[in-house]
Amino acid sequence: MILISVIFFSGCVPQPIYKSISVPVITRSSQVSEKITESFTGTASYYADKFHGRKTASGETFNMHDLTAAHKTLPFGTIVKVTNLKNDKSVKLKINDRGPFVKDRIIDVSLAAAKELDMLGTGTAEVRVDIVGTEK
Repeated sequence: MILISVIFFSGCVPQPIYKSISVPVITRSSQVSEKITESFTGTASYYADKFHGRKTASGETFNMHDLTAAHKTLPFGTIVKVTNLKNDKSVKLKINDRGPFVKDRIIDVSLAAAKELDMLGTGTAEVRVDIVGTEK
């Protein structure tokens, strides 16, 4: 009788409800897993004032203070880790625009990203770009 009661009442316990959550905009403190699926190297440049407030190719408004980047072919929402090969500083960015449109450049980063990479003085830097995930 006790066994039957335990079985009966255990079926009446409510099951937990799980909700999926979305990943927030990348910030300096964001944690994105680093499962690198592809890497490439080349020259990075940055863009800022002239484009601040304009629409990006993804439809988002460009904010030079966000950690974002432009790439010619990577899907929007791709998360990349960009490392300055000269000083080993790196930053994780979300691809939300198309570019760069200058020959021999592989990525355009926002002003905030350029500061993190310490490339403001030169305007360009030799970098490694690691694809680490996608925005959820």
